[in-house]
Amino acid sequence: MLDDFINQFWPSTIDGLSLGAIYALLALGYTMVYGVLRLINFAHADIFMAGTFAALWTVRGLGVSDLNGIALIGVVALCAVVAGAVAGGGAMLLEVVAYRPLRKRGASRLAALISAIGASIFIQQLFATVLVPLIFGTSKEGGKLPVSEHFREMTTVISIGPVEITNVALIIFFGAVLMMVALDQFVNRTRLGRGIRSTAQDPETAVLMGVNIDRVVSVTFVVGGVMAGVAAALYFLRFEQTEYFVGFLLGIKAFTAAVLGGIGNIRGALVGGFVLGLLEMYGSSIFGSEWRDVVAFTLLILILMFRPTGILGESLQRARA
Repeated sequence: MLDDFINQFWPSTIDGLSLGAIYALLALGYTMVYGVLRLINFAHADIFMAGTFAALWTVRGLGVSDLNGIALIGVVALCAVVAGAVAGGGAMLLEVVAYRPLRKRGASRLAALISAIGASIFIQQLFATVLVPLIFGTSKEGGKLPVSEHFREMTTVISIGPVEITNVALIIFFGAVLMMVALDQFVNRTRLGRGIRSTAQDPETAVLMGVNIDRVVSVTFVVGGVMAGVAAALYFLRFEQTEYFVGFLLGIKAFTAAVLGGIGNIRGALVGGFVLGLLEMYGSSIFGSEWRDVVAFTLLILILMFRPTGILGESLQRARA
């Protein structure tokens, strides 16, 4: 097993970083909503799923083939814009329909959690039985939608010494890092970002200081949705397929990444995503690919047992003090 790990170290590292970048972008939605509302938005994974179908629709509409370099980056950027718009709009609609009425009535967090689960099931079935058959002409029984091989035709390998990196891995990694930096600057340097941080720290005082809570919550959902949409475009670039329940397992892993980094901590979600991606790939090289999911969920259990606040997290009591 050790020999396999050593031989596969660099390929596993590259795959782990590109996969971790997707986890990190998706984890941002979980951690931002939790930071503001103390709510685990289980429907966030289905917003991601909607983004993957938007990316698929964009690629099919363009009919791309034999692209590379700047042209490939342009196609991926367009997919990210369309997927981000669909996912961001869906997230805003989700907040208005599923969460805001409960918040206005002072409902318990358990009620909001149940609403999140119901919204998740509704979105899945809406795509499976209505939207996807209407747009793509594919029945629910069709499973994974067949896609073209265009992205694989556009894949090139770049050799840096003993390390071989594909252009797809580079696009995923740097695209995700660019979005993460943009989000970090937005939260820390803009007026809306200050509103998000103040609401997360003390919503009652934020209201007294003139912060519009409804606006802040809507922006939080939209930003998280946009990040999920970009993650969906990068996921489609890497795997070239999607399905109605694609967000289920990926959503749990992104939630694991958020917990690993410290739920409610934006930079922690980034660290958690990359760490989880790397550990998954390293675990696959040691134990076999069939153990990849086991590694992720074992890590989640260990985190909750020994460090529930995560790598960069802090205790909720101290955060609320």
